[in-house]
Amino acid sequence: MHRIFFKIPFGLVVGVAVALWLVALSGCDQHGSMSNKLTVPQRTTVTALIWAPDWPEQMLHIADEFNQRNPDIRINVQFMIGDSVEQNIKPRVASGNLPDLISINPNSYARELADLGVLADVGQSTAWNSMLDNLKAEWRSPTKKQFGISGGIATTLMYYNKDIFAKAGISRLPTDFKEFLIVCQQLKRAGFTPIVWNGGFPNMLGNGPFSFGFGNNVAASEPAWREKMADGTLNLNTPQVSKIFSRMLQIVEEGYAQSGYMSTNYDEGINLFTEGKVAMAFQGSWASGRLMHGKNFQTGVFIPPWNDPGKTVVPVIGSETGFAVCETANKTAALRFLDFIAGPGFVELQKKRHNISPFKQESAQGFSEPQLDAYTSKVRSYPVTIGLYYSFLPANTIDNLHPLIQDVLLKKVTPRQAATTLDASIKHEAKMHYK
Repeated sequence: MHRIFFKIPFGLVVGVAVALWLVALSGCDQHGSMSNKLTVPQRTTVTALIWAPDWPEQMLHIADEFNQRNPDIRINVQFMIGDSVEQNIKPRVASGNLPDLISINPNSYARELADLGVLADVGQSTAWNSMLDNLKAEWRSPTKKQFGISGGIATTLMYYNKDIFAKAGISRLPTDFKEFLIVCQQLKRAGFTPIVWNGGFPNMLGNGPFSFGFGNNVAASEPAWREKMADGTLNLNTPQVSKIFSRMLQIVEEGYAQSGYMSTNYDEGINLFTEGKVAMAFQGSWASGRLMHGKNFQTGVFIPPWNDPGKTVVPVIGSETGFAVCETANKTAALRFLDFIAGPGFVELQKKRHNISPFKQESAQGFSEPQLDAYTSKVRSYPVTIGLYYSFLPANTIDNLHPLIQDVLLKKVTPRQAATTLDASIKHEAKMHYK
């Protein structure tokens, strides 16, 4: 007996799923609806699917505070798992089991969801109007749908332990990758572990060395890289792209990473730095609330020198993972929660994260980091910058990249083979999207 499968258009699947769900809602408890209205005020439950690897407690506090202020709404927080936001969203969209509010990245996948009617337009919300104008383009779809708000201005940078650098006799910060390796060698000779490498959480290696590698080995020499990536003509099967992966491997091959780096997760990596067990952490601005306050030492920051000698570095800066509202029956209530996240909720987040605010008016004054503010201002002055990898790679490529990075570190594939795989993945996604 042969099974026959039909490929149903993605938009149709979503539309049918949402329509059936709304019909079911309208038919529930019709006979008792009048008496319920007379005795018990209606309470809407908003499901929020959130990416919060480093701030789950803060998210729960935000939901609790909103519930207290809004007795007609209850927030049900669910946390994303795994290595990417997209990995969590795709099965929910495919099944039609949509949450009401989600964490989202400002990338082509999110823009497609917006134009397919999965994500609501939040352009009339207080949250959208409060967001910095220079961030809004990333959160607007091709049909001009304003589909979300930024969780912060995101940049990856090198945090370093000033005390360890002084003990190792390092008085000058590196300005290119050759100088960086010399610093690592000097730290190692002085008996220190130079840098933490998150092999157990490859998302962080994507945010750090991959994003900087892509910026300095692709974007620096190809101004039209975004357009070429979209139409499938960007050639990434090159020695320059191979270098992105070979530099990640070089750090561990030369013994500059901590022991057990392949099992080091997100929190463990941060703890290694804050406890003074490693000299540097290639981390994000969103973790500055912890990394800038290590135990009994001062922290400094510098631009990761992933550029070749004589070349101007291409820094990484853009929008952090943010929030969107789905087109569900609870959209209105979810929009109220979105506004709360961008207002009082952001103050709660800043108590731990000390992130760079994406909003016009700073509502969480006193929680910013002066060094981070100065770093961000400096980075914005560079002639070429690039966003983090989750903002420019196709969703399926993001999910493929994480195990690919791990395979390079485990020497299951060579850096050149990794470049070939990355190139094939991006070309395939372009072909499928624009066929």
